[in-house]
Amino acid sequence: MTRTVPPLFAQASAGIVSAPHFLAAEAGANILRCGGNAIEAAIAVGSTLAVVYPHMNGLGGDAFWLISDGNSETVRGLAAAGPAGQYYSPATFLDAHLHEIPFRGGRSALTVPGAVAGWGSAYEFSRNTWHGALSWGDLLEGAYLHAARGFPISPNQSATLARFAPDLREQPGFVQQYLPNGEVPIAGTLGTQYALSETLKTLAKEGADSFYQGSLAETMIRGLRAAGSLLTEADMSAFKTDWVEPLRVAFGDGEAINFPAPTQGVASLMILSLLDRLKADLGDHLSADFIHYNVEITKQVFQWRDRVVADPYFHDFDLQQLLQEGFLTDIAALIQPGRVLPTPDIGIGDGDTVWFGVADAAGRTVSVIQSLYHEFGCGVMAGDTGVIWNNRGCAFSLKTEQINGLEPGKRPFHTLNPAMYAENGRVQMAYGSMGGDGQPQTQAAILMRAKHFGLSPEEAVASPRWLYGRTWGERSAGLRLEHRYPKQVYADLQRWGHSLSWVPDYSDVMGHAGIVKSSTGLGYTFAAAADPRSDGGVMGVDVT
Repeated sequence: MTRTVPPLFAQASAGIVSAPHFLAAEAGANILRCGGNAIEAAIAVGSTLAVVYPHMNGLGGDAFWLISDGNSETVRGLAAAGPAGQYYSPATFLDAHLHEIPFRGGRSALTVPGAVAGWGSAYEFSRNTWHGALSWGDLLEGAYLHAARGFPISPNQSATLARFAPDLREQPGFVQQYLPNGEVPIAGTLGTQYALSETLKTLAKEGADSFYQGSLAETMIRGLRAAGSLLTEADMSAFKTDWVEPLRVAFGDGEAINFPAPTQGVASLMILSLLDRLKADLGDHLSADFIHYNVEITKQVFQWRDRVVADPYFHDFDLQQLLQEGFLTDIAALIQPGRVLPTPDIGIGDGDTVWFGVADAAGRTVSVIQSLYHEFGCGVMAGDTGVIWNNRGCAFSLKTEQINGLEPGKRPFHTLNPAMYAENGRVQMAYGSMGGDGQPQTQAAILMRAKHFGLSPEEAVASPRWLYGRTWGERSAGLRLEHRYPKQVYADLQRWGHSLSWVPDYSDVMGHAGIVKSSTGLGYTFAAAADPRSDGGVMGVDVT
């Protein structure tokens, strides 16, 4: 049977979904058609992505949600990201003659995953506050069926496996689940995840809590410990999600909204606010000036981010100080046309992630990010459950004097930060991107193009992008441009002193972004865009 692939842009009258995999967009739209609300649809999207986009996210990863009933004052944050286990400290690694936390293997499985608990907390909120009527099992059914019956392997998954299989094939359970017959599957071939389907069946029957306590949790911990992890059943059962107040900053005619610590949401807001102050100098959205100002702002902002953003239960810094008018004005004064400031010492913030957004017929909106951190996380399968574990703990430092130093029960710094934009008291847009350090930069490109330059959601997401930062093996940060930029833009940036290079058109390096937009009139109308750099799609629902 031929499956219809959703387009990368759509408009609708009764709700809409944007996701980086078309099957996930389809799952969310199906829930909306059944009368589900935005949260219920988002759980269907998130659980489906955990199956069909396993290199980017999964049940063994973390998530952050922004949730609104459409009124900007009601936006709430849901932090579903776990801490380091009770037996972890810098000595755990230093005594083993390791001077940094490994990226792969059981040693890097040191934090409790929060994504499933996030689905559970969001579901309870939907039931209690939005009077959601669909059953928990209904929301996981699509994910279960894809895992049990199979789904077409996406081009992105196949390419990622080809790149990282040499590093991952020795990890417990990896080959059995992702490399049938020991080979990288070709895009379009049918992939199944039978073990994961059984886990999803358990979750559907017993609820989200069964991931953290009981036989499933015991099986996962037993498998992880055999691979070298020190996580315990007590670490799992103690985990709880957090409801938090989002951060806000004035932008254009409205306000940008993002997530507080331990995420870099404050960095995204600082960049946007500084661009808003300097917008008279930016040129058009494809100009060298626009890129230059973004890069120079990013340098300044990331220095502050790296200095103060950490788990607020361990390092309580008032991030609103970084969003104060006078403070931002002082930073803006440092940014000059054609002047390249020294490159600061900023850490590597690479990672692979999924962003997705949903709006329902009532204008209720969610913006969500899920992640394993690096591609396929630590690479270790948690027993025979089909759950691959995150390696978010490698974002910790083993230096106790650093703000993100490893401590038991502490959450690491997260690059994940879902975003919203509100105007006239209403949430008008949910947006976001994968891409580690690139997330704040891509968010800036998207919102500036949509609101300041007036581009459509489709144009805002698909237009050429840049990325400033380091990638693996590099000693200094550089600037990358997609090759669709005019050569004169490259020449101008080079002449001003930027160290830069080309990357291919629609490069994965630029992340996978998306937008969900709501407009009010006599009723709501919706538009959404997914990124041509991903395997994504958008699906709208219309009044019948």
